[in-house]
Amino acid sequence: MTTLIIVEVLKNWPLDLPGVEIITARTYLTDPAYSHLRRVKVFNLCKSYRYQSAGYYVSLLAEARGHRPLPRLVTIQDMKSQTMVRFVSDDLDALIQKSMAPIQSDKFVLSIYFGRNLAKRYDRLSAELFAMFRAPLLRAQFSYQPQAKKWGLQSINPIAGSDIPDAHRPFVIDVATEFFSRQRQRVAKKQPARFELAILHNPDEEECPSNERALKRFIKAGAAMQLGVELITRADYGRLAEFDGLFIRETTNVNHHTYRFARRAAAEGLVVIDDPESILKCTNKVFLAELLEHHKVPIPKTMILHKDNLAEAEQVLGLPCILKKPDSYFSQGVVKALDREDLLAKGKRLLNDSELIIGQQFLPTPFDWRVGVLDKQPLFVCRYYMAKDHWQIIERKQDGTKKDEGLFDTIPIEEAPPKVIQTALKAANLIGDGLYGVDLKQVDNKVYVIEINDNPNIDAGIEDCYLKDEMYLRVMQYFLTRIERRAESTAGKP
Repeated sequence: MTTLIIVEVLKNWPLDLPGVEIITARTYLTDPAYSHLRRVKVFNLCKSYRYQSAGYYVSLLAEARGHRPLPRLVTIQDMKSQTMVRFVSDDLDALIQKSMAPIQSDKFVLSIYFGRNLAKRYDRLSAELFAMFRAPLLRAQFSYQPQAKKWGLQSINPIAGSDIPDAHRPFVIDVATEFFSRQRQRVAKKQPARFELAILHNPDEEECPSNERALKRFIKAGAAMQLGVELITRADYGRLAEFDGLFIRETTNVNHHTYRFARRAAAEGLVVIDDPESILKCTNKVFLAELLEHHKVPIPKTMILHKDNLAEAEQVLGLPCILKKPDSYFSQGVVKALDREDLLAKGKRLLNDSELIIGQQFLPTPFDWRVGVLDKQPLFVCRYYMAKDHWQIIERKQDGTKKDEGLFDTIPIEEAPPKVIQTALKAANLIGDGLYGVDLKQVDNKVYVIEINDNPNIDAGIEDCYLKDEMYLRVMQYFLTRIERRAESTAGKP
């Protein structure tokens, strides 16, 4: 991949970096040779990004040419959004308070150069802001809020090379040289690939959707298709534009960075699993209950409960019954009410956090079916058995940690009851054409959908027991096919 640094005056940037070309904005905008380059990263260091300035047009035309500019126009717009600034301030609150604690005044300005600051103690905060607002040169302004008794981010803006104080310039040259050297080393380590796919994961997550062995197999499967696969973490938010696709292998939620990654990736034109709409729909069981009932997909007796009808659940659902938080996952936020007193106590507790919850008929079965669905076709079928002497697959301690987990078996799709597969497909296809896990219960000859997961587990040694490497190849083929389609629609078919 070609790397271009765009400046307005070459002498202001005495950088000598192997594999990096420094040119003026005028050259980039007017020389036809640059408009036809493919696979290009553009680092826009122009003195201004205001509307219709040279810096504005560098980022604008870079996107039109299929290049990858830094900053992108969407990043520049994000900096102008007070909503986005407040969101970032809340998200980084603990780090901001820790970083600002020694400051005596009520205002502070932080200069961020390629994710670094002259004072090493601000490096972590600088790196986080650089990840959120991916622009080479930034200036963040903080102020102390007396009523809240804490610091908050007030604004963040890109700054021009010409605005760098003379005393800072040697440092900026050093960190720029280091930054581009790291970029070059990372690219050099990669095998040649037609496209790049990021897998978002959290190495510290205990109950993650894919274990380490599965992640390695996804990488291997991608390489077999000349699809460069890189594991990324939350800190890589600002790098999304470097990729062609995003595969989220971290537990998703709406009020969570996984949803922000999905939103940003979709806005950048990446092929995304889990896409933001699927996250919104699947992580809310109230939505799923309405959707499945509306489309006449068989489900256990279900009620949307609130404070005024909680007591009615006993008559409609019977006892015991199941109560669920709308965003429950991995058996967390799901409780069994044994009698009326238990129903009212547990229901009220769940309703403290949500205006609505789900009540559902209790259907005891020795196992739950899980049908993995990809691109509206079945991918795998598993039976997850209940934990010993427990009514759920996972039994948890009081603090929410795992106490015990049931066994499993993975079977060929053709050996599963046809009604299980048909019902799972009908349910998953109401959401989209991505990757879903449909949980079902079978009672005699009847099959009921329990929920649709947007982020189903694919673990080495469990879901892949039957398909083995073919499982990972199918997922990678999904990404490759859609990335190729988008590339053709962007560049035009030959």
